[in-house]
Amino acid sequence: MVSGKIPKMCYSTSMSNLKETTLCYVEKDDCYLMLYRNKKKNDVNQGKWIGIGGHLEEGETPEQCLLRECMEEANLTLTNYKYRAHILFEFYKGGKLDFTEITHLYTATGFTGNLIECNEGELKWIPKNKIFNLPLWEGDKIFLQKLFDDQPFFKLKLIYQDGNLPEEGIIFSGESK
Repeated sequence: MVSGKIPKMCYSTSMSNLKETTLCYVEKDDCYLMLYRNKKKNDVNQGKWIGIGGHLEEGETPEQCLLRECMEEANLTLTNYKYRAHILFEFYKGGKLDFTEITHLYTATGFTGNLIECNEGELKWIPKNKIFNLPLWEGDKIFLQKLFDDQPFFKLKLIYQDGNLPEEGIIFSGESK
């Protein structure tokens, strides 16, 4: 079963520093499947724990990307998943925009398959009540809490300055938070 709405959005294709990704938190026995990013070179997520997902390939929809990435990274075929949020990340270095990332955030509660070794890092089932003890991006803590609270679909913008997320860089549905 698939639920959730994918917003109709238009973005300029001339933005060469725009990335579009999916991110999924697969749930089992009150744990999320987390990926400790420790194997790729030049990885913006190096040393962080994140969900599974990746970049959309040309012509791919977010849902197609979600399903492909879950299979490639974890050998899981999702059977029950939900589109939870649309997140816009802006990363600035030295006051200049480095890149922008649009992330389609999902959760999944149904899947088939057995985990495989991932070439991007270590996959591990982490109890939800222990996730905030892991090295995470500050923005991930914000949307993970919303997932834990079972918030309905939300939109979020996170503006990082030199790897840090200042309070004024957190915007929900166009409103400062």
